[in-house]
Amino acid sequence: MPRRRVPAATMANSGAPLRRSRRRTTAAATAASRAAVAAAAAARAVTRRPPPTSAPQQTGSRKRNAAAMEAGGEGSSSQGAAAADRSGPQLSKKQRRPTPRRSLVHYLKGREVGVRGGAGLQGIEGELRGYAVHRLPELLRERELALGTFNKVFASQWLNARQVVCGTKCNTLFVVDVHSGQITRIPLMRDREPGSIRRAHRGCGIHAIQLNPSKTLLATGGENPNSLAIYQLPTLDPVCLGDRQGHKDWIFTIAWMSDTVAVSGSRDGTVALWRVDPDMFNGSIAWHSDAGLPVYAHIRPRDMEAIPRSNTNPGNRKVRALAFSNQNQELGALSLDGFFHLWKVQNNLTRQLSFRLPYCRENVCLTYCHEPALFAVGSQSHISFLDLRQGQQNIWPLCSREGGTGVRSLSFYHHILTVGTGHGSLLFYDIRAQKFLEESANRSSLPEPRRKLKLTCGRGWLNHDDMWVNYFGGVAEFPNALYTHCYNWPEMKLFVAGGPLPSGLHGHYAGLWS
Repeated sequence: MPRRRVPAATMANSGAPLRRSRRRTTAAATAASRAAVAAAAAARAVTRRPPPTSAPQQTGSRKRNAAAMEAGGEGSSSQGAAAADRSGPQLSKKQRRPTPRRSLVHYLKGREVGVRGGAGLQGIEGELRGYAVHRLPELLRERELALGTFNKVFASQWLNARQVVCGTKCNTLFVVDVHSGQITRIPLMRDREPGSIRRAHRGCGIHAIQLNPSKTLLATGGENPNSLAIYQLPTLDPVCLGDRQGHKDWIFTIAWMSDTVAVSGSRDGTVALWRVDPDMFNGSIAWHSDAGLPVYAHIRPRDMEAIPRSNTNPGNRKVRALAFSNQNQELGALSLDGFFHLWKVQNNLTRQLSFRLPYCRENVCLTYCHEPALFAVGSQSHISFLDLRQGQQNIWPLCSREGGTGVRSLSFYHHILTVGTGHGSLLFYDIRAQKFLEESANRSSLPEPRRKLKLTCGRGWLNHDDMWVNYFGGVAEFPNALYTHCYNWPEMKLFVAGGPLPSGLHGHYAGLWS
């Protein structure tokens, strides 16, 4: 007899009471087991809990841990029980250091808002500074400045972000605002005996301007170009004048040893050490007359030494340039007879050595690079690098490639040497790569040799006087020798100035490259 099939719904209904009974039993056992595990875990947590003074670090989900710590009648999940079982003494995770943000945007934003803990930005700041030093020359663009009828700017220094102080061949000291073009003349200090100024000296001019390390004092020449004049910054009030038992000829160069000690080099073949009394400019003495005019002291040098005479050219030992090494407390001196002299500077001047340079014609400029401790000398056709470490005289020359017009100004910033030539151009030499900076590669697909980067200055101003007409044939343009240049690196600006190279021509050039 065939078996009668029972509907599935009927079978399900008949077995439902049995399954419900089994599930109730299993759930009750599981709940009891979980309650026991949770209670044991809570007891272990209480016994193993650290002292209140050093609370354990919370990790994971606070909700799961709280649920696991409660009584087991609520039937929490197995994950909660496991979390409760791990709620003993937790090991503190090692705190991760914040990842440094090394993008240009974050660096500039940090400078704008003044980020605390600037040490984290030193790496990227150093990299950006090195990159800017290498790429800035190619990005500079010229804007000429009008200086009236001044004759040949020989010296210049930045006073602040917009003012440059200059000295000219016509013996004028002035401040020019590079934004507005406004010119302010600074009165020159007069010797105690004005009659000692010879008429021929008036055509010498101001050849040197230097600021002390703290930029609180400025040293330059006085109305008598043989005298050293010290002004206070930023007011440019006169402080003192070195006109007593000093130089007997023009001052060509000045270098500061510290905030109150300076050395001057003269055409008479001597170097003089000067010390400025802080009481002269710190306000403890009233340096104004009854009429309100500034009154300044008259000082004498603390020490004076003569450049040794050479056998080849004994009459031409004029001191043309000075450069100071702060890390070695040594002073380099360059004389027009083609010799380099090294002096130790303490309370006096002690000469260490003297030697003849390989290229000795028109050695007129000298600078020092702190890293890698090199002196650089500019001559008519070459730049000579002097490495005097460990008592050695390592010299290697570099051709300036400017057709004999000579090197007229030099300055180091990091590893880049800026060269101002007598032909109105600026060159840039990388001391690390030992080559001149080159122009960027052409974007065209054809390979072309890269040319040396050269910035050519503008025409400037030339006085069309009788000298120009009679002796120079009325030539419309003359290249301007770049006698001085100075950087304002925070503002990424370069001030360049000079004038026509022939001594008989009257004119000037001044430009702001930014």
